[in-house]
Amino acid sequence: MELQASGNVEATVRDVLADVLGLSQERVESFRADTPLFGALPELDSMAVAGVLTELEDRLGILIEDDEVDGEMLETFGQLVAFASAKAPA
Repeated sequence: MELQASGNVEATVRDVLADVLGLSQERVESFRADTPLFGALPELDSMAVAGVLTELEDRLGILIEDDEVDGEMLETFGQLVAFASAKAPA
């Protein structure tokens, strides 16, 4: 069964959050589009953001410019997935 690109991106974002932040797979799997991230997850501090974004770049083959990084893209799980999906090659 072939996954749609957005499904692959969402799974990758979940894996990155689990790996970089040390979150359990069960916890990450429970994230929904409206699950708050930055400011709500103690593990996601300003230092961890850099690690998450770098890992997303590596795993998705994307480039995230400094001026694209803002609090809004990290506000919820859905916003981070949408951002990564928009950057990912079709």
